[in-house]
Parts: sequence; structure tokens; C-alpha cells
Amino acid sequence: EFLDTISPQYTSDLVSWGAIGARTTESQVHRELASGLSMPIGFKNGTAGSVQVAVDAVGSARGSHSFLGVNEWGNAAIVVTKGNSSGHIILRGGSDGPNYTAEHVEAATKLLAKAGCDDVGIMVDCSHANSLKKHKNQPNVSDDIAKQVTEGQQKVVGVMIESNLVEGAQKLDPGKTDVSKLVYGQ
Repeated sequence: EFLDTISPQYTSDLVSWGAIGARTTESQVHRELASGLSMPIGFKNGTAGSVQVAVDAVGSARGSHSFLGVNEWGNAAIVVTKGNSSGHIILRGGSDGPNYTAEHVEAATKLLAKAGCDDVGIMVDCSHANSLKKHKNQPNVSDDIAKQVTEGQQKVVGVMIESNLVEGAQKLDPGKTDVSKLVYGQ
């Protein structure tokens, strides 16, 4: 997931697929960044669940942009992009609940068509709100997507499955957390 707009200049040769997260999909600078990346980029729906912001982002990233960025020597420069025709949307669910069912995929398909993006695929994130933030629910989501594909759904181009070496989350409060007590891989 591309969070900042500077480091991709230095790391994009190592990346074959990328995503713009739910909190940055609406960010114009991230849309501009995606327009200059030479790999497929997925735009996650917004944290509230809006798929329209992801559709708008794909449309924006398809076009050419000029913006202040960093060149290959690390200097500030006006970056001119050609546009990225390999964008897709990622359904991750939102505060209004999951959005991976056949009805949700069909609604997203209609939004893409309305925006003139009939050729844009849909990826489903089996984690986040689609799994109700419970990692053990991810197989249920992927099973539903597999069923949709088996039944002929052709807009779904892939799934995202989150994994950790150790289940759970850890809070890191800089200067307060005893880092020796953090669990590797959690």
C-alpha cells in the first residue's frame, strides 16, 4: 500500500502491484501518484464504505497529471505522468458493513459502467470490514467470492487475504511501550 508520495520514486521497480488505501483514495496527490506508477493499482473504497470514491480515483488515475514531486536524483521537480490504465477498485467494506456479496459486486459494476470504466476490475479484500475485523471470517468471504466466480461473475479479478504470523494486534506508544515485550509477527 502506497502511503507516502515520495518513496515510490525509489522503490517502484521492486513492486508489481500496489494499492491506495481507504484513507487516501480520496487524496488527489495519491491519485496523481497512481497515474505515474507502472503497475496495476487498486483503490480501496472509503472507510465509511463509499465505492464511488474508488471509482472516481480509478478515473482520475487514468489521466495524465502534472504535480510537484521528486525526480530520480531526489530533487524537487514537476512530475508529468501518462496515466495508469491498469487501475481497479478494492471492496473492503466500511463502517456501514461488508460489501463483498453478489449484490455489492453488481452495484460496484454499475458504478464503474456509469463512470465509463467498464473495463475496470474489482478486487475483494477479505479482511477489514468485510470480515467484521475478525480474521477467522476471511474464509467465509473468500468462499462467497469463489461461488460468485463459479457462477459466472467476471468482474472480480482477485482477492486480498490478510495474514499474520501471530493473531492479534499490538499497540505501540513511542516512548512508553516496552518494545522488549512486543511479539514478533503480531
